[in-house]
Amino acid sequence: MKVLLLDKNHPLLKDGLLRLGFEVHENYTAPKHEIEKVIAGYDGIVIRSRFPIDKDFLRKAGKLKFIGRVGAGLENIDVDFARERHIALFNAPEGNRNAVGEHSLALILNLLNRINIADREVRQGIWKREANRGEELDGKTIGIVGYGNMGKAFAKKLRGFDVEVLAYDIKPDVGDANARQVDLAELQAKADVLSLHVPHTPLTYKMVNADFIKAFKKDFWLINTARGTVVETADLVAALQQEKIRGAGLDVLEYEKSSFENMFDRGELPEPFKKLIVMNNVILTPHIAGWTQESKVKLAEVILQKIKQWKAIKC
Repeated sequence: MKVLLLDKNHPLLKDGLLRLGFEVHENYTAPKHEIEKVIAGYDGIVIRSRFPIDKDFLRKAGKLKFIGRVGAGLENIDVDFARERHIALFNAPEGNRNAVGEHSLALILNLLNRINIADREVRQGIWKREANRGEELDGKTIGIVGYGNMGKAFAKKLRGFDVEVLAYDIKPDVGDANARQVDLAELQAKADVLSLHVPHTPLTYKMVNADFIKAFKKDFWLINTARGTVVETADLVAALQQEKIRGAGLDVLEYEKSSFENMFDRGELPEPFKKLIVMNNVILTPHIAGWTQESKVKLAEVILQKIKQWKAIKC
């Protein structure tokens, strides 16, 4: 069987596929329309975020038996249509969940302790101790929305702190020793910190909007290492200005293309983003929460293992 690699990944993925008996081809530069001319000859593809795998692409891929996405989500794939065509889909949230958990913790500790603000001031010769007096995480209530691989990894990182951890998820019975599952109303009533760990779906699209924010009983900090489309940026900016949201750590932004690596089109930046980037109580990182040296290896290992298991059953 022939497999086409469409994004560069750790070499162990290609080497492992070769050991499994696949004929492996690589094409990391051709535009999508050129790939579509040859895709009919392949049984499998492995992609990260290079371009969307839509219906037109899948119709041209008549032999396709599996798609591996080296990442946590499947947003760039028409999942329903792929499954109609009996194409197996593999993603790898297990591969970068630890990295996401650590990054989420880093963002909240940075915000609470004003590290980004103090760092910039000291570099300018400004020495303000009282103005940069921080707050401790201990004693606070952490609300996690989305308690799958990423949410559970973040909750695990919080075990060393004296905090209450609440988890909200549309699936029942996902709570564990690290977080008590509650309904959304209870989470909004108690949380001092909100951390988002949900995929992009019709239910989560711009879920964090003015009404959602207003429902919180306390002023709170927001962490988003999930998908940028989950947050309505204009409403976030308004809440930051009103101090309803005390600070935000954002690894993802609404303005990313499909909430992946490519950030902004050329041209003028959106007005809400212009306001966001000058706020001292906002930390921005370029979708790197799951992007560590270790996760690069783990992601490739997970995809390889899932393809191996599939091959053992199908072949």
